[in-house]
Amino acid sequence: MAEHPATHYLSCYLTPPGPGAVFSVRHDQNVALWRRRGTTVELVRVWELERVSGQKHHFWPLYTAARAEAFLGALLAEEGLTLADISVSWGTPGLPAARPVPVPPGAGDFPVHSLAHLFSGLMTDTALFKREKIVAMAIDALPDYVQDGGPTRYWYAGAVADRGALTFAPVESPAPLYTAAETLFGQEPGTLMALASASTTEIRFDAEAAVARIALYGGQVQPWKEAFALVRSVVEAAEAQLGSVRLDPAFSREENLRSAAMKVVQRCSELVAVRNVEHLLALGGLRAEECYLSTSGGYALNCPTNTLLMDRFGFRGLLTPPCANDSGQGIGLGLLGLHGTGVLDEADLRVESAYVGREVGGVRDALAEFAPWIVSDEPFDDDRFVADVSGSVLAWVDGRAEIGPRALGHRSLIGDPRSTEVKDLLNGHKQRQWWRPVAPVVLAEHVGEWFSSDRDSPYMLEAVQVRPDVAGRVPAILHLDGSARHQVVHRETNPLLHRALSAFRDATGVPILCNTSLNDRGEAIVDTAAEALTFCVRKGIKVLYLCGRRIELRVEDRELDALAPEGPRPRAVEFFTGQEEDRDAIWQEWLDRGYTVPGMFLLARSPELRAEGELATPERVNLLAGYRATVDPSFAGLAENFRRTHGPGASFTDPSTLTGAFGVINTLRKGGSSA
Repeated sequence: MAEHPATHYLSCYLTPPGPGAVFSVRHDQNVALWRRRGTTVELVRVWELERVSGQKHHFWPLYTAARAEAFLGALLAEEGLTLADISVSWGTPGLPAARPVPVPPGAGDFPVHSLAHLFSGLMTDTALFKREKIVAMAIDALPDYVQDGGPTRYWYAGAVADRGALTFAPVESPAPLYTAAETLFGQEPGTLMALASASTTEIRFDAEAAVARIALYGGQVQPWKEAFALVRSVVEAAEAQLGSVRLDPAFSREENLRSAAMKVVQRCSELVAVRNVEHLLALGGLRAEECYLSTSGGYALNCPTNTLLMDRFGFRGLLTPPCANDSGQGIGLGLLGLHGTGVLDEADLRVESAYVGREVGGVRDALAEFAPWIVSDEPFDDDRFVADVSGSVLAWVDGRAEIGPRALGHRSLIGDPRSTEVKDLLNGHKQRQWWRPVAPVVLAEHVGEWFSSDRDSPYMLEAVQVRPDVAGRVPAILHLDGSARHQVVHRETNPLLHRALSAFRDATGVPILCNTSLNDRGEAIVDTAAEALTFCVRKGIKVLYLCGRRIELRVEDRELDALAPEGPRPRAVEFFTGQEEDRDAIWQEWLDRGYTVPGMFLLARSPELRAEGELATPERVNLLAGYRATVDPSFAGLAENFRRTHGPGASFTDPSTLTGAFGVINTLRKGGSSA
């Protein structure tokens, strides 16, 4: 029987090359490759650009179409393909074979960005989508409007899927509350979420009454004013009460303040999410017990909220992708395209695991390069692994990289959960605050014996209680409230880590290990063997398990100190550097058209204004920028910083400049400074 010819599709979440590229409005950029053969569609590969370039939350643009084509050609070559093999490309205008992303019937009130998030959870198992009922909500911070013809009525899309039939409805997003806290405190949402449960400090605040007074739908009525006002009132309450409440002595006064405030912000966020679910269930006339829940968008990485919704409503399962934030936009855009063009009417697709990133690259060359540090190279042995990990930390690299912002056992630091000293070692290696929790990986066969819920959680997206009778045996994984953000490991999807966990359980009775991402502070998760060895040598990690082999390293030899790498291994920045001439020419074109730098900055921070196209004339934009400067004292300084980080003379290779540029764009994209 003749084999069906393959058809390939590309979905790209990249900053479109051309005039708008100087705004760099997209971060966590990524590319997904799909293959259809007969009645089956496969997600072949996902490239997260931060793994390629090494720039955390990669925001570097590719300024010209030629540069973008060269980059995509290099990625496709890894799969033995060229751009000529791609039938359709979705998600980034200006690329070869680019087509508009089809918007589903009834979804015209929502931006493509939000719909892509929605579909990234809804349709990663199309057979389930076609036969079951799903309640879904995309709860992000702000759409980018790159693919929309104008501003949309709402920002955040919800849906009820009943055996393949979709009904769309607006939902509220808790993300603006976390954005407000991020802006006010200057810490990322993940850090603030962890700090909330790290201390015992609490304040009194009527979260229910506060949430009842706000609506966070976005769109024609933006959520920033309400979100910032609520979070500021929480912070003011915390400041007023801090002198009369019991402070946690392990933390500074400022940390106590932030922890107390974030407990309230978290509660307010959960109330918004609950309100969404109640609305969607009522819309579909559904009972939660007969439905699956899908959350997506950056806020869907909030594990306590996912668990609260699952526990409170009793859904059959959680359909949230490991790349729920913008790193999953490529997948969502592809699913939108495949669904909208009818491909998935005739063919089925199931993304069975998170391991669709790049294979471990350059193993032989990396071992040769680091030969002076290598003591031995041996096959995996169960007993030796248990001895290596007991009371200690080791590095673990295997197969294809996981997608999304969390290590899921293919690019990980692994440790003994029975020791709090191991938790300190892990946080020390990663230069994280001592109070940051460490996540556990647990054998699927024993989840219910150690955790209060036996639900499957393969992507580390829930925070469930550790059973009190065993909690004392695994102190390294415990949050202050007795919960842990666990990952369930199955033999079918991660056989080697499953074997390692089984060996540890056979020896100790504990089917759990500590797991955190293999990267330094400010570094993207490692992708290659050389990057992993660089980390181990720099950090003094004595053992690396690399693709099933045990690599023992000489990390305490002073004679080798002079040869040791001083920082994380440089990655493939050559795709993105050397673009200064193109960037400066685009920048000058905007000035020549009559836009001022403050006007360009306003366009960068206002996707709705960019979506107005020809209506966004230089005169109108500059006038609006002038008005904004009169009501926002920080506007002029931010506009100048925008010029410094995105205009002529900006550095692509100075880490401090890159961090600053991302910080500005990330805050603006989320609307943080507009409150």
